[in-house]
Order: sequence, then C-alpha cells, then structure tokens
Amino acid sequence: MELRQLEHFVAVAEERHFTRAAERLAVSQSGLSASVRALEHELRTPLFSRTTRTVRLTEAGQALLVEAERTLAGARAARDAVDAVRGLLRGRLTLGVEQCVAGVSPARLLAAFRREHPHMEIRLRQEGTSSLLAGVAGGRLDLAFAATVSPPEWRGELVPLARERMVVLCAPGHHLAGGTAVEWTGLRGESFIDFHPDWGPRRAADEAFAAAGVRRSVALEVNDVHSLLELVHEGLGVAVVPHHFSRKPEARGLAVVEFTGAHRPGYESVVVLPPARSLSPGAKALMGLVRQDAPRREPVG
Repeated sequence: MELRQLEHFVAVAEERHFTRAAERLAVSQSGLSASVRALEHELRTPLFSRTTRTVRLTEAGQALLVEAERTLAGARAARDAVDAVRGLLRGRLTLGVEQCVAGVSPARLLAAFRREHPHMEIRLRQEGTSSLLAGVAGGRLDLAFAATVSPPEWRGELVPLARERMVVLCAPGHHLAGGTAVEWTGLRGESFIDFHPDWGPRRAADEAFAAAGVRRSVALEVNDVHSLLELVHEGLGVAVVPHHFSRKPEARGLAVVEFTGAHRPGYESVVVLPPARSLSPGAKALMGLVRQDAPRREPVG
C-alpha cells in the first residue's frame, strides 16, 4: 500500500466522482481507476459502490477513509517538519471554520499568512462545529475555528477567541420589538428561525433554552446568515443569535432585544487544536498570527 494510492482513494471519496478526482489530482482517469483497483485488490474488498451516476463508499471504504486521512496527515506533517528544519515553510495548511465565528477574521488572517508563507498551500473548509471537531481529531484538519465547544466534547487544547452575549432579533412590527429586554418565559410560543443543529449559533441557542427550561420549536432552518436575517425581516419568526449578528448590514432595521433575568446565554468562539499530535509547522505559524492579532481584536459585545 502506497501513499499515492491512499491519496487517490481519499480524492475519490471526497469528490464522489472519478473524473473530478482525476482533475483535482492532475492525473488520468484511467490511471486513477487502476490505482484504486490495485488498492482494492490488495485489501481484498471493494472500497466503492459504483453505478453509472454515483460513487459511494462501502463499509470497508468508510473504515479505510478514517485511517487513510490520518496516515496522509502524518506523512504531510513529517515532510513539513523536515522543511521547517531547513528553514522552509512548504506543504499544506488545512483549516476549518464555522460561519461568522467571532474574535477573528479568517480572510484577513489567511491573507497575512499567505504574504508571510507564499509557498504554503491553503485549504479552507466551512463546516459545523461537530464536523470540525471530527476533522481535527481525524487529522483531516490541522486546526479549526469553532464555537461553543464544551470540555466533554474535546480533550485537546481550546484557545479562546471571544465570548459575547446572545440576543433576540425580530422584525420592527413584532410584539417583542416594543421592549428592550425579554425573559426566557416570554419566548414561549414564538416561531423560531435558526441554523441547522450542527452550526455553533444553533448549538448555543439550544443549550441556552435547555438550561432555562424553556421548550421551543424551530420552524425554519437555514444554512447561512443572510437567509436567516432575510426571514426575520419578513416577520416569519424570531432568531436567538450572537450579538455581532445585529451589527451586520443585512440586520439593519431589525429590533435587538436583550435577555433579562438570572440566565443570560453566551456564545464563545475558540481555536480547536489537535489532542494527540503536535501542531504542523503551518498550523504553528498560523497560531502565531492569531496571537499577534489578539491585542487588535475588537470587543464583540
């Protein structure tokens, strides 16, 4: 079993398509197919279920994917470590980001990283917090910027970025818009707009409602901030979100209602670092920029 074969296998697993995987790797499709067949022959089991339209992992393929990603990550880390000793920073930095994470600007951070290390390849994945944790744990991601990670979920290092309060956003004509604060019990019976359960703001809101002992039903689930704010503008429901959402241009005109009472929910952004292996040279360099940027971070509310 060769690293090249594992790279080919992982590319097909991620693309779910042999042609796209071959284009991504800049190899011929016939060569890629032959490489995967040789790997299947060596392991004595099919790794993909193929039809004319779809390519799916078999159970054996799913098991191999976890170990293949970990093996490739280890090989990259070994090459990067040697380059670092030689005074070169090459290789690949793969990081994951929650949408609208507070306390850091991923775009500005990566731009600064590229200026300092032009020979590094950067790969960015935007995913929910649960997926980010799995990616860092499995070696698919070097590190991640995530939200609301509780200690039982993660045994590695968590570097705090920012903590802010949660607020209620509603349309100007909503009955809550006339007040400046609301208690949790005052939200019973409301129609809620929120993200899918894996996203950080949804996790924070769900945990806050559970802690306050208030049940709620999310009627409208979205996958991006723009859609959430647009639905709130149309009066289709209210949203419990991190405070910095209220400062977005798309939120202009919405009423911002604070929470009152003993229980006031918070939203925390963190850097997730791997639990059982040292940081890659690229990840170390990026964390150096994160720490340099700390004094210039604006308060988030």
